[in-house]
Amino acid sequence: MTLPKHRATEWQWSTFDQLDVHQLYALLALRQEVFVVEQACLFQDIDGADQASWHLLGWQVHDGKPALVAYLRCIPPGIKGPEAAIGRVVNAASARGTGLGRELFAQGLERTLQVYPGQPICLAAQQRLEGFYASFGFVTCSAAYLEDDIWHVDMRRPADGRAGTGV
Repeated sequence: MTLPKHRATEWQWSTFDQLDVHQLYALLALRQEVFVVEQACLFQDIDGADQASWHLLGWQVHDGKPALVAYLRCIPPGIKGPEAAIGRVVNAASARGTGLGRELFAQGLERTLQVYPGQPICLAAQQRLEGFYASFGFVTCSAAYLEDDIWHVDMRRPADGRAGTGV
């Protein structure tokens, strides 16, 4: 089966201070749309990590207007734990099944490796996406745990990038 190719995506990297109010609104709205409404999770999305993070926004034109369809943040060491982290990885429903999520995560990982070279990278993955993150060299490093009524696992990509080492 061949998946439809996603529309042309314009990628934007920004620090928190570089985001304008419209971009910030769009990323918070996408996170709320998916994590809170679609996944029916009541949780504190605004957690104090955004201000220190790099933000990757993927924009596509829909009905003549730019729409945010993909997003993640790269969190520096010392904010969520001792290591760098990637989090809030999200695609709009309209972009799923197109390969955009893989492109989003590949760009996020590349930037994290550039900004924090030689560092391991952690993430808290929804357990159903464990294989997806493993394909990027992440290794599960915790038992499954229930967070916001969704099963998660902690995953870590060793500093040398080789799966199965350093965990």
